[in-house]
Amino acid sequence: MKKILVLFIIALGIASCQARKIQKDAELYNWGDKKVTKKEFDKLLKKFNADFVKNWNVNQVLRAFPYEQSAEASAALESMDAWGKTDWDLFFRVVEDTAQQTKFTYALHAYVNKVSLDEKKKAIFLSLLAKQLTKAKSEYAKILLEEELKLLNGNSYLIPKLNGLSSPLPFTNVEGFAIQPAQLLLELQKIAEKPLNPIEKKNIIWEASMLKGITTFMFVSKFLDDEEVKENAALVISKLAMNDASIYGADVRNTLEKALPLIHGEDSAILVPALKAHLKMMPYDYGFVSLFNGKDLTGWKGLVANPIARSKMNDTALKAAQIKADIKMRADWVVKDGLLNFTGNSNGENLATIKQYGDIEMFVDWRIQEKGDAGIYLRGTPQVQIWDTSRREVGAQVGSGGLYNNQKNKSTPLVVADNKVGEWNTFHIIMKGDKVTVYLNGVLVTDQIPLENYWDRTMPIFLKEQIELQAHGTFVSYRNIYIRELPPTEAVGLSEAEVKEGFTSLFDGKNINEWIGNTGGYLIKDGALVVNPEKGSGGNLYTKETFSDFIYRFDFQLTPGANNGIGIHAPLEGDAAYAGIEVQVLDNEHPMYATLAPYQYHGSVYGVIPAKRGYLRPIGEWNNEEIMVKGTKIKVTLNGTVIVDGDYATASKNGTMDHKAHPGLFNKTGHIGFLGHGDVVRFKNMRVKKLSIL
Repeated sequence: MKKILVLFIIALGIASCQARKIQKDAELYNWGDKKVTKKEFDKLLKKFNADFVKNWNVNQVLRAFPYEQSAEASAALESMDAWGKTDWDLFFRVVEDTAQQTKFTYALHAYVNKVSLDEKKKAIFLSLLAKQLTKAKSEYAKILLEEELKLLNGNSYLIPKLNGLSSPLPFTNVEGFAIQPAQLLLELQKIAEKPLNPIEKKNIIWEASMLKGITTFMFVSKFLDDEEVKENAALVISKLAMNDASIYGADVRNTLEKALPLIHGEDSAILVPALKAHLKMMPYDYGFVSLFNGKDLTGWKGLVANPIARSKMNDTALKAAQIKADIKMRADWVVKDGLLNFTGNSNGENLATIKQYGDIEMFVDWRIQEKGDAGIYLRGTPQVQIWDTSRREVGAQVGSGGLYNNQKNKSTPLVVADNKVGEWNTFHIIMKGDKVTVYLNGVLVTDQIPLENYWDRTMPIFLKEQIELQAHGTFVSYRNIYIRELPPTEAVGLSEAEVKEGFTSLFDGKNINEWIGNTGGYLIKDGALVVNPEKGSGGNLYTKETFSDFIYRFDFQLTPGANNGIGIHAPLEGDAAYAGIEVQVLDNEHPMYATLAPYQYHGSVYGVIPAKRGYLRPIGEWNNEEIMVKGTKIKVTLNGTVIVDGDYATASKNGTMDHKAHPGLFNKTGHIGFLGHGDVVRFKNMRVKKLSIL
């Protein structure tokens, strides 16, 4: 009360200064830009003082959020129980103030969580929220209040309108520095480890919806198995994936397909089709995969020597050494409670990935104990350092995330960003070429520093090698290990053999300079040419040059039910399937094509010569195909198997199989083309060899 009294006196002095008697009219006073009587002035001053005290109550609550001290936040929430109508009216006005929306959102969300545990308070606050919703002016206020009402009612919590909220929110910690989303996610994971009621789970999901990235996506996806909040989780991961192009990969695809049937209600009519379209456009290559399944050591092996020593071992010796290393691995590394743990064995060896990696993007959470020491080997080479920063005797005060074994290039991190020993930390590691970038808990600690070859400093770093988790004699735990291989940045050329054979490249993964037609219907992504349905059907894309007799090779990747075609001897006008020749490109194993005619199978000369069926690789895998045309003879080879070997002149002598006119069969030359039908198909490695020149 003393503090309120002091503030009251200050406010009174300020207000008094506003009222200056006007010399010409002693009965009038200035109040702001108005002239008022003494009676009106006294009334306004009284109201000003009362509002000041009331606003002080509201401001005291807002000060506590986003909270760093739980005691302060709890006290603020308790004070809200005593508020009257005026206090609540003043509080809800704050939501329209963009400068304080974050504080308001957190305060409101925390209070909703509090009253949800008391049925009487819950009923009262439900009524209050409903009234305030009718007064809301901004879209933000309407969405927020609507969602809090749904939360208290136990209904579907998050809807796509949340896209209107800023993301991520600008939190600050006690030191005044911005708290990174990576750190916030660690905090949410910490909370999620405790027993939670449905409201608390929904709170966590809502908080996570404000963040981004693969780690957030995978965290929220774990709630898909929770009956109480699985629908909420499905909505949030759908929003995260569709708003962030970096979230893709086999695990992501499987998770979104799992979420699809959980999306119900008014939002499903729009969201479900949008999510299905998103899944169809989602790349199959260069996406994130999990290196640790939380159950066992699948995908990992024991360490055998170093990369140079391994390269000198014959197959027999390497195999014998690997068997021995794998036995030791199972003693040194154990999986418990969903964590990958090194036991701390002083004679332990590193844990290595079975697969080798070149350029990568990687996320990994780690936790050490007192005096802990560990690291992440990239391309079989030490290391992104992990250690207890209190170990000043070994220089650990510089922090984790540096390239410890570098001698010529920088080895120490830019700043110390470690959490306390015993708390989880998270690395975001990017390696392109020999340069490594590391974020620790969202803070940049290593910025494109070359990683030196520790095993032979006269050699450059290996192009590809295994990733290793270091064993350094102290207990360490890992979780949430996600990695994706980065696409090549250099142009793709021909093999030496194809150069000698006389092939010419038609696509180097960087441009479509050799092509004309509907260039806007195709885009280049990760070195592949992708049909882009958002720009129409994809349409037809033709080689600039025309070809008569030739061998055409290309790789292609289908999506479910996808349809395309390869134009041969095609003109630039008309339907290439008839005005030219079309070799079918089709996911003919999809159920929607159960009643296909034989001349419609993949690889068929459309309407003329049927292809053998059953040689396409599974959806998402790359197929390779070769089409050889010589005179009227055509041979189509799919993944090493000849599926068409015929003469289209002979095959159409007594009429075509589809009983339609195909004047293009008489063309002697024309363009090679892609004939888009509105489906996502990817192509790469297009090259051609002329067999004759007319």
